[in-house]
Amino acid sequence: MAYKDMNKEEGEGNLSRINAAGIINITLENLWRDCYTGMVKGDLVTWNRRLDAIWVLLGGDCEEGGTEDKKIEGLDDKIYETGKLNHKKTGFSKLEDDEAQKMSLQYLLLKKKSLFLRRLQNKQGKGTAYHSDDEDDME
Repeated sequence: MAYKDMNKEEGEGNLSRINAAGIINITLENLWRDCYTGMVKGDLVTWNRRLDAIWVLLGGDCEEGGTEDKKIEGLDDKIYETGKLNHKKTGFSKLEDDEAQKMSLQYLLLKKKSLFLRRLQNKQGKGTAYHSDDEDDME
């Protein structure tokens, strides 16, 4: 007896019935949750690593060497130019002035990176906001 693969659509392309979009969205939301936790705790290393993971998911749908690639590379360059990211600091007030200033700059750059990635996610239709160019979508 031959078994039929229920995961395949009938026809020429034999497309999978399983769509990874739901899994990707769940993964993205889990990564964003970790980002916010890192942000709140001042754990810049975790925050940045989660943003890098988000970029891997979103960047796969971007053109290599395209605008988004250049933007994320520029942000990463600025972040790494500041030096080693601080890990699990409990606040800026107990730090030396130069270390606090560096950490503040890193924090602001990670915020920019976060906003860029969230906006990219929304632009790709994988986020919290979606805009359709189709004017007939409201009818």
